[in-house]
Amino acid sequence: MKVNISSKGFTADDRQVALIEKKFGKLGKFFSEDTVASVTLESRKNRQTMEAMVPVKGMLFRAEYTDSDMNICVDKVVDKLSTQITRYKKKIQKNHHQNKEIMFEEVPETDEEFDLTPIKIKSFEITPMDADEAVLQMELIGHNFYVFMNSETDRVSVVYKRNDGEYGLIAPIY
Repeated sequence: MKVNISSKGFTADDRQVALIEKKFGKLGKFFSEDTVASVTLESRKNRQTMEAMVPVKGMLFRAEYTDSDMNICVDKVVDKLSTQITRYKKKIQKNHHQNKEIMFEEVPETDEEFDLTPIKIKSFEITPMDADEAVLQMELIGHNFYVFMNSETDRVSVVYKRNDGEYGLIAPIY
């Protein structure tokens, strides 16, 4: 597994880069050698943020953590990614007993069982609107995301509120 590290607001020193590569090396057991993890480090005042994304055959594993200590961020992000990967692998094995999926290397067994069955299913009519109107609707209903038909692209999109208070737009390509 390869790790691409970039930083914003500061320059990562060799010690930090070595620590990140060592920790992500432990995740290498889940992936092939040509898998590339993108890691972004950001420093703002007393807050250190680490974000990691690992794309694998149509799936995207992503984790982010903010703390005053970058070493804690590294540990938490690696833990989150490991949990996501294990959950996904268990789901694949449960749903496809005959197909053991070759996108991952062997995953260690854990006693922890995950139930990924939806608790609640909600149906609603999607109305055409622009992203600004969708943000307004999201705020009005008090949710942190809103699904809508983008009137500019005629495609289903999602607006969401980010941890930094800004808004994001997910526009799938299909």
